[in-house]
Amino acid sequence: MKAIQLKKPAGFDSLHCVELPQLGEPQAGEIQVKICANSLNFHDLVVVRGDFPTAEGRIPMSDGAGVVTAVGAGVTEFAVGDHVVSCFFPTWQDGPATLSDFATVPGDGIDGYAIEQVNAPSTSFTHAPSQYSHAQAATLTTAALTAWRALVVDGKLKAGDTVLVLGTGGVSIFALQMAKSLGAKVIATTSSEAKKQKLLALGADQVINYRDEKNWGDVVLELTAGRGADIVVEVGGPATLAQSIRACRVGGHIALIGILTGYSGEIPTVELMAKQISLKGIIVGSREQQQEMVKALNRFEWVPVIDRTFSVDQMAEAFKYQESGQHFGKICIQH
Repeated sequence: MKAIQLKKPAGFDSLHCVELPQLGEPQAGEIQVKICANSLNFHDLVVVRGDFPTAEGRIPMSDGAGVVTAVGAGVTEFAVGDHVVSCFFPTWQDGPATLSDFATVPGDGIDGYAIEQVNAPSTSFTHAPSQYSHAQAATLTTAALTAWRALVVDGKLKAGDTVLVLGTGGVSIFALQMAKSLGAKVIATTSSEAKKQKLLALGADQVINYRDEKNWGDVVLELTAGRGADIVVEVGGPATLAQSIRACRVGGHIALIGILTGYSGEIPTVELMAKQISLKGIIVGSREQQQEMVKALNRFEWVPVIDRTFSVDQMAEAFKYQESGQHFGKICIQH
């Protein structure tokens, strides 16, 4: 069977298609899954690019969706033919977070889903939403669950709240769609008129061009009559956090997710403290949270926004496209 492996030194040109032995039958507690699609995340990008070192020959991609082709002894949750989607943290089943690294994450600490077929513990997957294609389901593992946790699990979103989302990457678009479905108002930021129109079409109530408005946190305050956003989905990191703190209401919640602008920076601690903001760093979520999210997604009418789909042998081109920042929503790989 075919797989993509990342050779050293890492980089887009170090992604190589290889032939691996066919799998045997799944062991007790395992399922065999034919992988039909992947989606790209910033985490996958930094691994492939070499920013996050991984093992020689690592099979990349944390997100995988496909069809169950066999089940091992004792597996009752899945049956042959079920459509499934992978979990970012296969060992984090439920409860509070206990992991602070990527040692157990597919495509980083362990082999990922850029492969035709896998045998894995059944607890490494959940059912996919019933109405989703495999490509749509593949977008859920990282980006959608991160947005769900930011809004629902940690942010305790309720109808009437105001949510601020930054940019037009996968997490931010999911947060926009989820927040609107749950009755919230959404303010979004972007850098172009074309993306602004797409955000408005998805239901954003207001859109701020952060290139024109450097102090966009103040603009959020103006748009909310001085109150600020209840929840901020902060994907930028050091260069945007100060404005996110400015934009957040007193007693509001900031979900710190992204490192798009770097790994460290200054924090306006006085304003953070004075506004009594809850600032919480999150990395995706648990399997139980993913199961709860899938139940909700089965009730929503919208589907994930996929910008472009590439074939497996175009994976390097897909990552180059992701790095360019041109995309709106998710980039997928179709097997």
